[in-house]
Amino acid sequence: MKEKYNIGKTNLNKEKYSKVINNSFTQLIPPPPDPVVEPTIDNFFELYNDLFYDIPKEGDINSHQYLIVQSSEYIGNPVLTEEFLALVEEVNNLRSQLLEANQQILELQTQNISGSLNSINNIDFNQIS
Repeated sequence: MKEKYNIGKTNLNKEKYSKVINNSFTQLIPPPPDPVVEPTIDNFFELYNDLFYDIPKEGDINSHQYLIVQSSEYIGNPVLTEEFLALVEEVNNLRSQLLEANQQILELQTQNISGSLNSINNIDFNQIS
């Protein structure tokens, strides 16, 4: 038994076609960019707290030292003036000198104890009595 299928053709007129069929190229149009979110002070401090230990301590840019210098200049706080930095360097030099002097004292004391022990070891106790 043969089955017959009637295939019919539906014609749409021009006016109905554009209302029924979407013929725009939406797949080829790039998606709109994500909206730019303006940073807030709260966002800044959240990021700062998250990155705190990743930020280098010292450096001319992108460091804790840089933030201190910039903020100090802005608020007028003379925390890191040239004079202050010179004083910090002097303190560091004096600490270094003190450490060297303490090491020399320790070496001299060690030599003195060593010499005293040698002198005691060289004493002939038989001759003393």
